Amino acid sequence: MTKTIYILNGPNLNLLGQREPEIYGHDTLADVEARCAEVAKGGGLAARLLQSNHEGQIIDWVQEAREQAAGIIINPAALTHTSVAVLDALNAFDGPVIEVHISQIHRRESFRHQSYVSLRADAVIAGFGVQGYALAMQRMGQLVGDSA
Repeated sequence: MTKTIYILNGPNLNLLGQREPEIYGHDTLADVEARCAEVAKGGGLAARLLQSNHEGQIIDWVQEAREQAAGIIINPAALTHTSVAVLDALNAFDGPVIEVHISQIHRRESFRHQSYVSLRADAVIAGFGVQGYALAMQRMGQLVGDSA
């Protein structure tokens, strides 16, 4: 049975490719999804990419992942710095979690330097642009392979 990896994306990532391209680039979330699906397939995995502008929906998907996913890749966007609720949901998930940020958050405004999600993440990838998602998927393949 193919292991599914949830790729969860927070607020405003639906505007990827349009919003602040000097920071986030020109690739869209559909481009990210295609790249992740390709990497996942190469590693014998399946990718399920989801995006919401609503914190509660992200939490619902993390809870759903407890039964449906072998791992979670998450770019919580601004929820990174504000959401203890997302952290609590991730703490109830038993599989590996990789946090992804398109920009190098530590070279941006000081409020972006704090991540609640990092307290749960098994790895953090930041500053690689959208390539960070593919890197996360490659690492996820190793992590869920180790747990098989």
